[in-house]
Amino acid sequence: MSGAVRLEMFRDLLTEAHKALDLQFGFELWDGSTIPKDLPSYEMRLAIRRESVIARLIRRPTLDTVLNAYVAGLIDLKNGTIFDLAAQRPQGKIGRRLKGVSKFKALKTAFQFFRAPADMPRPLDPVKDKPNARDGNPNTNKQNVAYHYDVSNDFYRLFLDPEMVYTCAYFTEWHDDLARAQTDKLDMICRKLRLKPNERLLDIGCGWGALICHAAQHYGVKATGVTLAEEQAALARQKIARLGLQDRVEVVVKDFTQMEGEFDKISSIGMFEHVGIANHPTYFRAVHRLLRPRGLYLHHTIARRAKRSDRAFRKRKAEYKALTRYIFPGGELDHLGMSVANLERFGFEVHDVEAWREHYQRTTRLWWENLNARQKEAEALVGPEKTRMWLLYLAGCSLAFERAAVGVNQTLVSKRNRGPSGLPPSRADLYREG
Repeated sequence: MSGAVRLEMFRDLLTEAHKALDLQFGFELWDGSTIPKDLPSYEMRLAIRRESVIARLIRRPTLDTVLNAYVAGLIDLKNGTIFDLAAQRPQGKIGRRLKGVSKFKALKTAFQFFRAPADMPRPLDPVKDKPNARDGNPNTNKQNVAYHYDVSNDFYRLFLDPEMVYTCAYFTEWHDDLARAQTDKLDMICRKLRLKPNERLLDIGCGWGALICHAAQHYGVKATGVTLAEEQAALARQKIARLGLQDRVEVVVKDFTQMEGEFDKISSIGMFEHVGIANHPTYFRAVHRLLRPRGLYLHHTIARRAKRSDRAFRKRKAEYKALTRYIFPGGELDHLGMSVANLERFGFEVHDVEAWREHYQRTTRLWWENLNARQKEAEALVGPEKTRMWLLYLAGCSLAFERAAVGVNQTLVSKRNRGPSGLPPSRADLYREG
């Protein structure tokens, strides 16, 4: 059967489906035709640029196929964004609304495309699941971190705030810009830890050094940051030298479980997601070992919702698998109850838990807007495929936080000991003016 006939069959089927779902956006097919036929040029449409995309989806109807097509530019959005598409998704159950579409026509069309050529670029295929990605070995951890964070400092600079903070911002007002919100976040962390001059602070997963520099400058601590990302460490050291903080701040490149010494306060901001559930005991034992008696630890991490059972929780949906394969190898999210239970199990007393879900929804949305506005620059740095993947990842994260599919929590704990904790009787000091 010729490509022209297959195109006509697909166009006819898609027209029926478009009407049944009452979609508020259109489609543009590989020959330039649109569905509906009279779709105005300014209206949003999902563009399918090759017949082979449909053939490949018929043969392998998986999220990986869709992602490969999107990253390769064979599926694209015109006159709109992923957020616009999400806002215009069909209401109700799709299967029920598609009952009016001819099953015979759908099967006949699928059969013809099953026989059609399915060759298409698959730029994500070389990125495979690594069976040892969560083994907790320091060398594996370093490889996982390098995959995500050593992309390019210049690439991250395109969408982060001036201090290069790559974790959830804190918006005292929703209209605050990213720079203000990240500065407020750094200060909130320091307040929660009740940092005092000359205390020893350890920041696990210190990134580009924003927190350790802020804490040293504004709270007078002696700060150590530990990371496995070589490029991050190099830039952080440049910043430390530029600010003249060499006598108070250092960055160490090693697995934090290999750290020695004792610290008054420890922070872990957005690093715990990389650990893997099987390695949680090792993680919490290391934090406990490094923290002085009655010392404070701030545990900031993304979390999934708890399920009816641990077995159900450990099942990973396709989008979760894609995130840990293409963006965060080795990554795994726990739920809030699991974090709290482990903190108590491994010798900590929980004092405070604060949910920041909506803060991260806005943070990732602003990151997406920044990267989207500088897409051409990003493509010149890391290539169009990785740029499109990062835009999809940031948008997907923002939507997941918006829909409460995931959350983020800050849990303040102390190293458990008998007697007073030393904390103030209220939280008033956290929310002081100025």
